[in-house]
Amino acid sequence: MNLEFIFKIIDKEEWEEAKLTGIYNGSDKDKKDGYIHFSEEDQVPETLRKYYQHKEKLILLKINAFKLEHLLWEQASNGDMYPHLYSPLDIKNVVDEFELPLDKEGTHELPEILKKYQFSRPR
Repeated sequence: MNLEFIFKIIDKEEWEEAKLTGIYNGSDKDKKDGYIHFSEEDQVPETLRKYYQHKEKLILLKINAFKLEHLLWEQASNGDMYPHLYSPLDIKNVVDEFELPLDKEGTHELPEILKKYQFSRPR
């Protein structure tokens, strides 16, 4: 577990808008839930599979968690702990961004830093 960095899957258009304003207020789901959803690095593939399957134009943000105030790890319905931010995200805390292209089967290709978590496909 690496607590220094957390990850946010975001629509490319939302990310472009956030870069213009300097602040990301969250997706519609985040706003409905009252916090911004993040994943730890090993949770990214499952989050993609569960909520973003076959969705195009996604960006994966790598965020320095140590610089965020109002960040809590909370238990989800599956029993895992997930980071939740109870404030807007100042984009100066984003340390990297990665496009998440879809392969021919409609699965997102992870950036090199997360390849060790890529689901293996049954043959």
